Amino acid sequence: MNRENKRKQFQKGYYKTHPCGDSFTCKVCGRPVVPAGAGSSHRNHCPNCLSSLHVDIEPGDRESGCGGIMEPIAVWARKNGEWAVIHRCRQCGELSSNRIAADDNPMKLMSIAMKPVALPPFPLEKIEEMTALMAGDGKLT
Repeated sequence: MNRENKRKQFQKGYYKTHPCGDSFTCKVCGRPVVPAGAGSSHRNHCPNCLSSLHVDIEPGDRESGCGGIMEPIAVWARKNGEWAVIHRCRQCGELSSNRIAADDNPMKLMSIAMKPVALPPFPLEKIEEMTALMAGDGKLT
């Protein structure tokens, strides 16, 4: 394939208004990713490892020149209770939020969600002492 033809050219904002039916191979885990099963018409991350590519500045614009791997670092619940994945670009550090898809790996989502609980930023042995310092009685019962 010629370099000129390697990347399809669409007018600006095309992906915002048109579904993306492209399949791709995940750059992290190597699995094929197809749009079917996502539950939406915009597949933007691998359902297995939840990784993505840094291709957008604004969602759907395909304007980013970075192209780095976006790794999943956290999950959060939106106002309506829907979960979203927070991605950070390994190359430039940009953060973005993407809705989870219907076929996303539930164990991977839960492991990301539980990471702050499993690895708190303070030693658990000090929790009683810290609670007492915050005017609590310091008891865990």
